[in-house]
Amino acid sequence: ARLDLNHAEIQQLSEQVDEVVEDEEDINLREKTKGEWSRLEKLVGATPRLKQVAADLVAHFESRNESMDGKGMIVGMSRDICAHLYNELVELRPEWHDPDPEKGVIKIVMTGSTSDKPLLQPHIYSKKTKKRLEKRFKDVNDPMKLVIVRDMWLTGFDAPCCHTMYVDKPMKGHNLMQAIARVNRVFKNKPGGLVVDYIGIANELKAALKDYTDARGKGEPTLRSEEAYAVLAEKMDALRGLFAKTPQGEGLDISGFENRARELLVPAANYVLSLKDGKKRLMDLVLAANKAYSLCSTLDEAKELRLELAFFSAVKAAINKFTTVDKKRSREEQQSALKQILDNAIVAEGVADVFALCGLEKPNIGLLSDEFLDDVRRMPHRNLAVELLEKLLKDDIRAKTRNNVVQEKKFSERLQATLRKYNNRAIETAQVIEELIQMAKDFQAEMSREAELGLNPDEVAFYDALANNESAVRELGDEILKKIAVEITDKLRKSTTIDWQVRDSVRARLKNLVRRTLQKYKYPPDGAAAAVELVLKQAESLACEWSG
Repeated sequence: ARLDLNHAEIQQLSEQVDEVVEDEEDINLREKTKGEWSRLEKLVGATPRLKQVAADLVAHFESRNESMDGKGMIVGMSRDICAHLYNELVELRPEWHDPDPEKGVIKIVMTGSTSDKPLLQPHIYSKKTKKRLEKRFKDVNDPMKLVIVRDMWLTGFDAPCCHTMYVDKPMKGHNLMQAIARVNRVFKNKPGGLVVDYIGIANELKAALKDYTDARGKGEPTLRSEEAYAVLAEKMDALRGLFAKTPQGEGLDISGFENRARELLVPAANYVLSLKDGKKRLMDLVLAANKAYSLCSTLDEAKELRLELAFFSAVKAAINKFTTVDKKRSREEQQSALKQILDNAIVAEGVADVFALCGLEKPNIGLLSDEFLDDVRRMPHRNLAVELLEKLLKDDIRAKTRNNVVQEKKFSERLQATLRKYNNRAIETAQVIEELIQMAKDFQAEMSREAELGLNPDEVAFYDALANNESAVRELGDEILKKIAVEITDKLRKSTTIDWQVRDSVRARLKNLVRRTLQKYKYPPDGAAAAVELVLKQAESLACEWSG
């Protein structure tokens, strides 16, 4: 991102300048610059150049944040240059400025005093206010996105959400490594920090990185934009290959996706799910491609791939929407994954309601109604239907059998067995859809037994644990098993404590309590030991609820 200016002169001056600002806490030393530094500062701070830097920086940062939301740090050569650059930036983006330290997108953090010139006065803050600005910058949700510094915050300051550093100050060696470490902290989905060089520190950076890795014996520098683009191109080729015609597959024509995105979205998702490990391959490739893109998104050649990557991201989001219906994180993740798609106005409405594209009403996860299951049965995209049923069933089983270990095990194992046959291609897609629909109906029936049995949910859970033994059902019958379930539920609820599972003495006492209750009702001896263990396991799943 180096700009068109007299770089040779800047480089020559930079080499002549000693590290006069190494002592970053000594204001007097910092201000006693040598003649060469003054000449360099004059050249770097020239108004035409700062206007060019500001225009490039605004365009770059806004583009960067479209692909990966985060914060940026600008390193200026002098306090005057920092202030002038601030003015140029807010002239381009007036909404970024706010005199209130608690508001605004951009701030300058630097040393100063009341005797400083008027240019600097708006940016001189008390120690307390600087601490507030530090908290604002570290808060990923705070609107303060950019900070301009000269030397403050370049050491001993961590803001993991800061993903870009704009360097417009000669630096080298340890100081340079300390500075770029500000943007290389691990944070959520941040693939790495990016250093934008406006003044020509490439050679110094390479030398500093070599010293760093030689001394530490480990560590990898952040990918350069060109290297990130090479990764992006490789992943995009692999993504195209997923849809290509091969001896093993018919392929899917996704040409013209820019204008046919809505039409192609569901068929593309369905096709990916028909491939062996297709879902995982697509997810991994799109994730890697987006990470690479976020590191090279300002390159012209990367921009050319943006819409195509957006389409592949939309296919990934569509599959996720079908297979993560109940996740609380789903809305946030989809919005994040679709940001660049929506910004480009492709498939803007398609992914927002992928159920509608398939002719389905969005399901109420708690109610797998017969009508909805019939709609799924008629879906033309059979692989998506399987994925949707699998996810809805998993969610329903997890939600409704949270405190019933027998039913949870029973239906989870049944679901896995069916999916195993499907994944091994042992049964046709149509058959697995029918099996899953039947399982959904059976599950709904099992979950509505409370009224039929005349028991509350906890009592039903213990009833299931006791009825897990066929000989007990045969010899005792429903009524006796229900009586035992009610009695055991009452006794255990009154006897359990918060930490009873880890206290051997309490566990032994409860075990005897269950054993005596089973003996009282003549529970078959051959299954009594297993029943006791299952009842205690069931009690463990209810313990937190009871103690709460």
